[in-house]
Amino acid sequence: MKKLTSETLRQLYLKFFEDKGHKIIPSASLIPENDPTVLFTTAGMHPLVPYLLGEKHPAGKRICDVQKCVRTGDIDEVGDSSHCTFFEMLGNWSLGDYFKEEMIPWSFEFLTSPKYLGIPVKDIAVTCFAGDKDCPKDEDSAEIWRKCGILPENIYFLPKSGNWWGPAGATGPCGPDTEMHIIRNHAAADKLNAYQFDDAPSGTFLEIWNDVFMQYNKTADGKYEPLKQRNVDTGMGLERTLCILNGKSSVYETDIFENAIAKIEELTAHTYDESEEVTRAFRVVLDHVRTATFMIGDTKGIAPSNTDQGYILRRIIRRAVRFGRNIGLPQGSLKEVSATFIAKYAEVYPELKINSARIYEELEKEENKFSKTLQQGIKEFEKVAAISTVTIDGVTAFHLYDTYGFPVEITGEMAREKGLTVDIAGYEAAYAEHQAKSRAGSEQKFACGLADHKEETTNLHTATHLLHAALKKVCSPDIEQRGSNITEERLRFDFNFARKLTPEEVAEVERLVNEQIALDIPVVMKEMALEDAKAQGFTGLFDSKYGERVKTYSIGEFSKEICGGPHAEHTGLLGAFKIAKQENVSAGVKRIKAILIK
Repeated sequence: MKKLTSETLRQLYLKFFEDKGHKIIPSASLIPENDPTVLFTTAGMHPLVPYLLGEKHPAGKRICDVQKCVRTGDIDEVGDSSHCTFFEMLGNWSLGDYFKEEMIPWSFEFLTSPKYLGIPVKDIAVTCFAGDKDCPKDEDSAEIWRKCGILPENIYFLPKSGNWWGPAGATGPCGPDTEMHIIRNHAAADKLNAYQFDDAPSGTFLEIWNDVFMQYNKTADGKYEPLKQRNVDTGMGLERTLCILNGKSSVYETDIFENAIAKIEELTAHTYDESEEVTRAFRVVLDHVRTATFMIGDTKGIAPSNTDQGYILRRIIRRAVRFGRNIGLPQGSLKEVSATFIAKYAEVYPELKINSARIYEELEKEENKFSKTLQQGIKEFEKVAAISTVTIDGVTAFHLYDTYGFPVEITGEMAREKGLTVDIAGYEAAYAEHQAKSRAGSEQKFACGLADHKEETTNLHTATHLLHAALKKVCSPDIEQRGSNITEERLRFDFNFARKLTPEEVAEVERLVNEQIALDIPVVMKEMALEDAKAQGFTGLFDSKYGERVKTYSIGEFSKEICGGPHAEHTGLLGAFKIAKQENVSAGVKRIKAILIK
């Protein structure tokens, strides 16, 4: 078995499949484009769903890559020897080209040949699909493995829960798979029959690779229909494979983390392996800083926020801060740990180096924000825990979130460390009550974000629509309104964006808005069904406030929004548009204040 570095393993894998006629493609973004059912790209197949369903890939029918992935279901487990939130997946695909007859022998060759990984055949076990009412037993794969040289006693059969892959969401491409495992306890493995794989003692097997044979598409009503083309989708976890090849007990002891460990040891008075508690803290910081670095540095860069991907990012940064403080990691150090990962991955993922300033800025902002209240919040938690016997009530958990910035998951984790639980239902009720009060107060102060319906206010409201559309065109089509407040003197518009606009972007936004004003375009209102409005490309927020029919406002093809407020009859009434100020509202949310000059 070869000892390899992460760089060598990537190159070896890609070269092997390039020699088999595959085109190498770059890793896709961590934010999936083709699967709205998940927040992050969790497998190499996500960016390829259209091609797995039959669309032609520009690189052809044989492709391979190293895909960046994030899985967040086990965040609380990070700190043990194997869990990571970010990982790299080595993968190759056949898009309607080769199938089991080619892929399984290639897998065998890459695993066992001295030219590649050099793993002894006797140490490899494989599992195949046992069959059920949806799909027959996969005897084809088992027979091919036997012909390759896998010992018959090391071939096992598992049900759909063990040897079936996909779909990633509720529907999509899927099929039987065959998994490759390293046998770590031969004595235990020898006692099992072909259907007892799951009965093996913990640590008997360790999975290293997975070949998925996509033959079906799962429909919304739960049926499995044959795909128009049969595909192969494989996945080999880079970190886990490195761990196995180098005889390490943990993925954190591979070359990927060595420089970051050295940096944390330099910044603290601790060494990585001095105690179980310290090792766990190191691992949490290592994993979470690496993941945050890739999230922020992604081509679709994420910023900490209170929703969706931004919430996960905020949670892992704050968890890294808390565990970092446990080992004396000084405030402001996360960016120093991040720098070691940027240097490590610079050649493989150049976007990290390109976006390094943004990565450092977001890490520092979020760390400083949380650090200000962390110690005080911990003291408050300790007081609560001291008087709690079984459960921390939901109102208290919400207070820790609202006052000290503790995500309820962190409160839950701290509670578990003391043998306590958190009343999640009570927390959610307190959170919902807080939101209702906030909305009520806002509605009393402003109607549709407007202080009144004066001509000046109405004109500024219309200009807000133009501003929103211009921001989408200049900065990002993903920009959405986060709130507005309009008086007769100025407009205030909040929107999701990771940074302030550059002077060039400000000038271009102003130019586009003033261009629409100069064209004196009619502002057209139409009432229609909400679903029709969405289908026609009208944008709108706060869907829960809309009825079945809505008012839509079009300003040519430039702006199309669902809105209930007053608007100017045509854009020529507005005057010259000028951005007066930019402000930072919160992580990932920016504010523009603008005026109209007659």
